[in-house]
Amino acid sequence: MCGFVGAVGLNLKKNFTSGLSLAMDAIAHRGPDDEGRKVISTPHLNFGVGHRRLSIIDLTPTGRQPMTCSNDRYTLVFNGEAYNYMELRVELLKKGVEFSSQSDSEVLLYAWITWKEECLHRITGMFSFVVFDQVDEVVFCARDGFGIKPIYFLLDQENFYFASEINSLQMILPRKQELNFQRAYDFLVYDNYDDSESTFFHSICQLMPGHLLEISFTSEKMRVSKRRWWIPKVDERNSITFEDAAEILREKFLANIRLHLRSDVPFAANLSGGLDSSAIVCAIRYLEPEIPLHTFTYVEKRCFENEEAWADLVNQHSNATGHQVTIRPEEFCEDIEQIIRFQGEPFGTTSMYAQYKVFQSARDSGIVVTLDGQGADEMLAGYHGYPQARIQSLIEKKQYAAILPFIRKWSRWPGRSSAKGLLYLIELLIKDRFGFETSRLRGKNPYPSWMKNDVLKDQGIRIGENLIFPNRAEGKERRLSEALQQALTSGKLLHLLRILDRNSMACSMESRVPFLTTDLVEFLLSLPEEFLLSNEGQTKRIFRRAMKGIVPEEILKRKDKIGFAAPKKDWLLHSKEKVLGWMESLDSVAFLSRKKCHGEVSDILNGKKSFDWRAWRLVNFARWHSMQDF
Repeated sequence: MCGFVGAVGLNLKKNFTSGLSLAMDAIAHRGPDDEGRKVISTPHLNFGVGHRRLSIIDLTPTGRQPMTCSNDRYTLVFNGEAYNYMELRVELLKKGVEFSSQSDSEVLLYAWITWKEECLHRITGMFSFVVFDQVDEVVFCARDGFGIKPIYFLLDQENFYFASEINSLQMILPRKQELNFQRAYDFLVYDNYDDSESTFFHSICQLMPGHLLEISFTSEKMRVSKRRWWIPKVDERNSITFEDAAEILREKFLANIRLHLRSDVPFAANLSGGLDSSAIVCAIRYLEPEIPLHTFTYVEKRCFENEEAWADLVNQHSNATGHQVTIRPEEFCEDIEQIIRFQGEPFGTTSMYAQYKVFQSARDSGIVVTLDGQGADEMLAGYHGYPQARIQSLIEKKQYAAILPFIRKWSRWPGRSSAKGLLYLIELLIKDRFGFETSRLRGKNPYPSWMKNDVLKDQGIRIGENLIFPNRAEGKERRLSEALQQALTSGKLLHLLRILDRNSMACSMESRVPFLTTDLVEFLLSLPEEFLLSNEGQTKRIFRRAMKGIVPEEILKRKDKIGFAAPKKDWLLHSKEKVLGWMESLDSVAFLSRKKCHGEVSDILNGKKSFDWRAWRLVNFARWHSMQDF
């Protein structure tokens, strides 16, 4: 697990190498164990890259990056883990490859040399990496299918700049960046972020999940090619029974856990007490009955609902040593500015602070690697089950008689209602004709009073959102699978993974997500939709069956979903004077009214308006914006 930063181009500035040193210092938290850099000149261009290493597999100096092959043609920088590197190594040894280390990085380098783009389909893991071919003068950048590990970049007419974090990337760029108004609007109004290539910086992009970027330099020109190397299909596998599918899922999940336990440093599991993290802990114990097993759980004693009892149940069942993490409100006030800096871009809620403190506690206890449950909701129809997509499938199948019974049964579960279910149906029936009206019904006004709409229109900002799932031909009658496909590759999961990456790496820790492998997702999205979301509204139906006998029955039968329950409003209230002061900086944001933004946040924090996460988004954006050199 690491961080990298670098550039390649026809006209890199003379001060690039000094900027590279500062950029490496900016990501020292991502790799405190080792560092390396390399500068290469070819007839047409210069290539320079720096790498910071968090040693996880092969702790010796032979795993140092940048890593160059034996004939010096290819140079690699890699962030992530190839969990099946041992199996790939055996294949490559049979092809005559000679290795000088025991690292997965060297396996990845020779896998690329041997199989090129095809190697991406062979890797079980999380990754972002850059390979420079100094003979053909080509740079290849790749990101794993879910975007677990980040890579940001900027392209100008002559040069390509890249890094694991935006804060680091900015230190090697030749010019200041401008605010991306569209991204800021989408975040402040709709809580949308990390769901596309664009970032909060106008010219900085992120490589999207499952994409490959190729930059070639020939005849003193730069040619850019971007392509998608993976996206899960949604075609249904009709011939499988529910019981057979559950058995296959069980085998695949246990195989994933086994691979994700490969580590040369101490590991633990982050445990919320919900189904997903509980399944990870119980599966570890099922596979490894004797190893020491530690879990870390955030517990909020002041919340009526918290996960303490559920976590205790799982720890007792799996004979794990549980560690509880608590947070005092003043800690949030002390840490939040540092968290905003580590994240690099605004984020939607303060609940991620609890996650950060869990990682901090684990690291202080000597743990370097954790296993986490991110992605399970998006692949198993979790949360509230993506009911709108399921209703759309029923409409397209002409199963009209099943719609209202489904809504009625779905609404009986905690956190749901018949009114919500009927609103989903209405939105599908009227489609986009009354999009703004239904958006307001859902509490998402596209024209908030604190926005200067005339400025947004002058800037060409798109107003409003599409509430209906796209009607692509391949997704017909499979809208739930299609919705999960989008959630996994361009939806909410991306910002959850971004927050997970920055929180863990801020503590110099590696977070592994064993649910997120391409073969497991492809299998699940091929199943009949009622295997995932039952006709009675139960989420993760097939996973509950697959984990029977491994996870306690009380967990499998849980109907509520708490997660990191935290007094988020209390944290903000404790910091009220501080965060309201941050609002003064909004005078410099052309499309916002500072006075009205301040009034909106003040009214919410003082209880004059019901609590709304718009308050945190405005506060977070204000402080983040003031930290930037716009």
